[in-house]
Amino acid sequence: MIKKKILIVEDEESLLKLESILLTSKGYDVQGVADGKAALEAVAMMKPDLVLLDIMLPEIDGFEVCRRIKEDDATQHIPVIMLTAKKSREDMARGEQVGADWYITKPFKSAMVIETIQRFIA
Repeated sequence: MIKKKILIVEDEESLLKLESILLTSKGYDVQGVADGKAALEAVAMMKPDLVLLDIMLPEIDGFEVCRRIKEDDATQHIPVIMLTAKKSREDMARGEQVGADWYITKPFKSAMVIETIQRFIA
């Protein structure tokens, strides 16, 4: 069986490690990057099966990263899950506007993240 590829975009190193360990332990092929520019480069190179995306990032924020992924014919099919501390209605509405497939707020439960990912890439 081919491992599903997940790109984690998270600028907080401890969270990036935690999410990477969690998803690797569930059998996913995980790559992590810490800023929006690197995220767009990684999406183009690795063509992940799913992107787990923080919003508050250096270089390019998560909203813009998501918008660009969803605007590009080559990547618009890739599910994008926003995983962020930004929990206002405005932020959630903006996530929807830029094409996010799902929105999870921090602090999060690992089981919920895994369930959500499995819903998109069974």
